[in-house]
This record gives sequence, C-alpha cells and structure tokens, in this order.
Amino acid sequence: MSSDLKAYKVNFVKQNEKVNIENLDYDFWKKADCLTDFCSPWKTESFSKIEFRARWDLDFLYFNFQVYDSEIYIDRKDNSTDSICNSDRVELFFRKDEKLSPYYCLEMDVDTRILDFEAYPNWNFDYNWNWPKGHLEIFSFKNPNSFTVQGIISMASLKELNLIQDNTIEAGVYRAKFSQNENLEYEPTWISWINPKTEKPNFHIASSFGKFILEE
Repeated sequence: MSSDLKAYKVNFVKQNEKVNIENLDYDFWKKADCLTDFCSPWKTESFSKIEFRARWDLDFLYFNFQVYDSEIYIDRKDNSTDSICNSDRVELFFRKDEKLSPYYCLEMDVDTRILDFEAYPNWNFDYNWNWPKGHLEIFSFKNPNSFTVQGIISMASLKELNLIQDNTIEAGVYRAKFSQNENLEYEPTWISWINPKTEKPNFHIASSFGKFILEE
C-alpha cells in the first residue's frame, strides 16, 4: 500500500441513518467530504465544476458525482463499448497495488449505462469481464444546471477482488467531457482527480490513482 498517495476520507454511515439507495438525498451526502480538486492537465480551457462524495458502511461503498454541466453529450446509437466511450461519463478505477495487474474500471453515463472491465498495463482491457453480478447499481438525475450519477458497490465485491487493505481502497476518479470542435466533431476533455503527469491524456497508469481512507 503506497503511503504517499493523495487521500480522500470516506465517512462512515451510522446505524441509525435511513438509507434509501435509489434516492440518497442531501442529508445523506452532506455528511460526506466533498472532493472538488479535479484537473485537466492536457487542456488550458476551463471545465464545469465536479463534486465527488463517498460514504461507506459494512454493506456498501456509496458514491456520488455531481457535475455542474447542462450540455450533456450521449451517443445513443446502441449500448456498445464504443457508444459509451463516445459519451459524457464519470469513472471510478480500483487497483490492488501500483502494479495494476489487474485493476478494475467502471465508466458510467447519465443513461445509467455501465462499461465495467478488467484491465492490465499497456491498455490491455478485458471487456468480457463484468463486476460481480448484483454487487453494483447506479442511478442518475438531471436538472437544468447539473447532472448526478450515484451508486453503490458492495463491500463484499471489493473484498472479493482484494481491493480493501487496511481500511484503504486505491482508486482513481475521473470524468470525460465531450464538446464540439470547429469541425462540429465531438472530442473529449479528460479530467482527473490526480494529475498523472503524462504528456498525453492517460488515466490507465499508476500515477493517476489516489486512495480512499475508510473512516469509522
């Protein structure tokens, strides 16, 4: 476990709190630390504010992305990998250690489509792999000024994949934003919690990960 990773504190859900998984409301999320220090090192243009929050209990890791952007681009030609990859989305990656052999990726859009896959170094992706069935669920909400993607991941699945060590999860938090260029083609802006310090956009590298500390 790397001790020098940038850290985000994940607050515990107390037993007396009411949890409605489909609609985790303001009172639930106000007890979470708010992560806002995202960056896009490969572009000089500004991007919409992103707020990420997470909490946990003995059953689930709860997560919430709120993105202050009303212009959402979704490629709806089908539900293929290419379609999701060409859409605005938020992403969570998890790894056992910095060797990235393997690590696990969740890419999620406002249509609640999930691209989940197992990955290895050098862009070696297994799209036939899926997060353990029944252990991941997401929901989305849109309003005039922002969109929200939130969900739950079972603690059992995180433990099964050996992703919790000493109450710490090594994770990456990202967003892909698609906008039209001068040729009216959609191209992405890549946004990350951690600056991986690469010449070209790359989330699939050890330096793009931080750590979630599960506070009790």
